[in-house]
Amino acid sequence: MTHSGAVQAAGGATPVDDLEFANSRRALAGWQGRLWAAAGAAFIAWHLWVLLVAPADPTVSRAAHVFLGAALGFALFAPGRRGGPRIPWYDWALMLPCLLIVAHYALDADGIEMRSFMGPNWQDLAAAGVGIVLVLEFTRRTAGLVMPAIGVVFLAYCFIGPWMPGPLYHRGVELAPALIEVFGNNGVLGTVVQVSATFIAMFVTFAAFLQVSNAGAYFNDLALAAVGWARGGPAKVTVISGLLFGTISGSAVANVVASGMFTIPMMRRVGYDRATAAAVEATSSTGGQITPPVMGAGAFIMAEVLGVPYTEIALAGLIPALLFYAANYIHCDLNARKAGIRGLPREELPRWLGLARRAYMAAPLVLLIWMLVIGFSPFRAAAWGIGATIAIMLGTALAHRLLLGAPPEGPSAAPARRQGPVAAVIGAVAETAGAIYGALSGSAREMMQLIAVCATAGIVAGVIGLTGVGGRFASLLLEIAGASAFLAMLFAMGVAIILGMGVPTTAAYAIAAAVVAPGLTRMGVEPLVAHMFVFYYATLSAITPPVALASFAAAGMAGADLWRTSMIAVKLGLATFIVPFLFWVSPALLAQGPLPGILLAVATALAGVWMLACATEGWMLNGPLPWPLRLAAGLLGLSLMVPEGYTDLLGLAGMAALVLYQRRIHPAARTEPAA
Repeated sequence: MTHSGAVQAAGGATPVDDLEFANSRRALAGWQGRLWAAAGAAFIAWHLWVLLVAPADPTVSRAAHVFLGAALGFALFAPGRRGGPRIPWYDWALMLPCLLIVAHYALDADGIEMRSFMGPNWQDLAAAGVGIVLVLEFTRRTAGLVMPAIGVVFLAYCFIGPWMPGPLYHRGVELAPALIEVFGNNGVLGTVVQVSATFIAMFVTFAAFLQVSNAGAYFNDLALAAVGWARGGPAKVTVISGLLFGTISGSAVANVVASGMFTIPMMRRVGYDRATAAAVEATSSTGGQITPPVMGAGAFIMAEVLGVPYTEIALAGLIPALLFYAANYIHCDLNARKAGIRGLPREELPRWLGLARRAYMAAPLVLLIWMLVIGFSPFRAAAWGIGATIAIMLGTALAHRLLLGAPPEGPSAAPARRQGPVAAVIGAVAETAGAIYGALSGSAREMMQLIAVCATAGIVAGVIGLTGVGGRFASLLLEIAGASAFLAMLFAMGVAIILGMGVPTTAAYAIAAAVVAPGLTRMGVEPLVAHMFVFYYATLSAITPPVALASFAAAGMAGADLWRTSMIAVKLGLATFIVPFLFWVSPALLAQGPLPGILLAVATALAGVWMLACATEGWMLNGPLPWPLRLAAGLLGLSLMVPEGYTDLLGLAGMAALVLYQRRIHPAARTEPAA
């Protein structure tokens, strides 16, 4: 989804890998590097073939997705923090059982299906036992220790249930049934991996093609031209580019690394301190996970679990994403007002005429959104988006060669000359083929962590189904709800955030959905609301201390204090910590219900977001807010965000009075750039 490898910010900042808590990627050289690139491209091409041309047996395709991915992962990721240019012998040895498990499922698919009713043989048990160990090691290398540790704890719970207290008690499970259940279609090879092998693989590939076509750079230029000149311009550019890039990316840390290398130095240049610059980048990048049309990989799992079209999930996420980025933008503006931070000189910004000429760069994303809206499946929509991207790359290369000449092949090469039609077509096709190959192998690199964490999330889901602990947790939530439904929702929020700490977003949602969402639905919460509730808090764990992956990544790039960065990020995202409770009270903020009610809820919620931002920043319009007025602004903001008629009237009246007071006490002293 973004540039591979580590990126180092200016000024000697700590290198940050673009995968969340990964060990070192190897920079494979020579024939091993070429072999890995070819194998990765073939791996993604096989996914596209199975998804779009010739469907395969679902269980076989899931096994191939996980264990061919694991074989590639053992080649690319070192077991420790030191990589190297070569694959050592022990990682070649680890690839062998991965390939044997794929062969077992490919050659004996019917027998495996039959034995799922009659009882496994020793090959099935060996594949399950070895496969679980391989998945845990694959996840440790690509996502760090937290996720596999969770998997090990849940596996141990299968066998220590008879000694557990209270609601954690169960009778215990024998080894063979546990292995088969946790590894099979209810566990590792279950729903979460099915989503990874279909929706996630397709959209990761689409995002990689967009990156190769330089669409990400175009979106960044678009944001620069739109608001780079405004008060606090670079921070606002960060917010808007996070929104635009977030639509094609599924990792908060990947977003931070991809855009932070440009935006953090820009913010520092105009006067933002290190921690604030890092927090703005972390928060806006995290918001990409809740932004339609892609909403990160977790939203595809939600659609599969709920059995609803993905477009329904994307529509429900539209208003909360709007509120999230509105809050970010307002905070940046208020912070710039307080500190007197100006924007960038207009002569340094991209020209609108040049951007208009490159508007075709946004065509694949526009086409994707349009096709989803008119009812195409996500597979077909993404496939058409990939096709449009390839057409743009080919057309651009051809036009460049015909009008300007072939690109020079080195710094000492002669100036480019225009080519004839035949030479231009041959050169453009070869250049585009190389870009396609790069996009396919790049997609494989970006898929590694997602495959691993989805497979480990499958272990957790399998244990929950096998032991029934999910039902007992639901009963615990019901007991709390008997005293107070609000306390139960607070408890669910805390569990979702804690489960997401130190875990990539996709796995965070998958685990929280298995543990928390069933309890919420048994409380009477609508399934879509329950899943969106846990999805948002699992996502926000990326900026929530004490383990805030996105905040830590941004702080590392900016050379900022980790804790201060995380606390500022929480302040910037405060509105989104509140919004899930609001769509629990009224689903209007999930675009559920009549249109007038939805529009009114959006308008008053935006006003509430502004009031909350003023309260937390301690600034409104042209002057500071003293503490009593900050408290009043916060309460009025909450009143406006609650979608009820009497709270809206109270909030609007109070906001008007506060604005009039501020204008009287702190009149505008000078003309400032527009917000």
